[in-house]
Amino acid sequence: MRLSPVLIAGLLMITGMPSARAQEIPVDLELILAVDVSRSMDADEQDLQRQGYVNALRHPEVLAAIQSGPMGRIALAYVEWSGINSQTIIVPWSLIDGAESADAVASRIAPGEVIGRYGTSISGSLAFAAALFDDNGYRGTRRTIDISGDGPNNMGPTVPGIRDRVVARGITINGLAIMLKPPHSGSSSVFDIDNLDAYYRDCVMGGEGAFTLAVSDVDQFEVAIRRKLVTEIAARPLPILPVADRIAGPETDCLTGEGGGRTAPR
Repeated sequence: MRLSPVLIAGLLMITGMPSARAQEIPVDLELILAVDVSRSMDADEQDLQRQGYVNALRHPEVLAAIQSGPMGRIALAYVEWSGINSQTIIVPWSLIDGAESADAVASRIAPGEVIGRYGTSISGSLAFAAALFDDNGYRGTRRTIDISGDGPNNMGPTVPGIRDRVVARGITINGLAIMLKPPHSGSSSVFDIDNLDAYYRDCVMGGEGAFTLAVSDVDQFEVAIRRKLVTEIAARPLPILPVADRIAGPETDCLTGEGGGRTAPR
């Protein structure tokens, strides 16, 4: 039998645990969706990205994954990011325990006008997201940052050091590499790189069970987001193929994109 969060909090208070802990609602997962809105993402791509998360949160497969855990609920926050000091919380920490609460969260993500901002600071955004777990009112069995982007870090600290500090706190980092514009094409940025999926694999993702997915076609986007969320949330995650086998080629240079991005980031 699953107890309501209010009843659980009351029982914890009766047992004499400190009130600060009593106010933390137990959940199966604390999940932050960190979404790239830098200028290299055009308006159509930003709408596509937001709508993908909206539809995923309302999808029966994601709802089933949420309810598959021992407590049948997760806590979720949705953040948009770009440069080193450019992160916006679109949806603050919210409890999702079924279709109604999932729909309420999805409604707050619904596509709207998003103005592209300068810079791509994966490192700054990972640090920002990690701090959001502190005193957030929830206590999850697992904590995950799900970060998506279409280019390498070009502002702020280099990524591996920040990633390692975040992972050392017991937080898993999963990645979604958005590769809709081939590098060196007329619509790509000078900061785009070949094999962004490998960059996310080698330089961004980390922690227990971490994985990266890549999207190279608009038609794949919504399915990829849904697959990613189900894998992150489910009590028994679906097997997921890595982007590439680490032994298949040389490890990515995690400093790629760092040079010119500091003078004219996108």
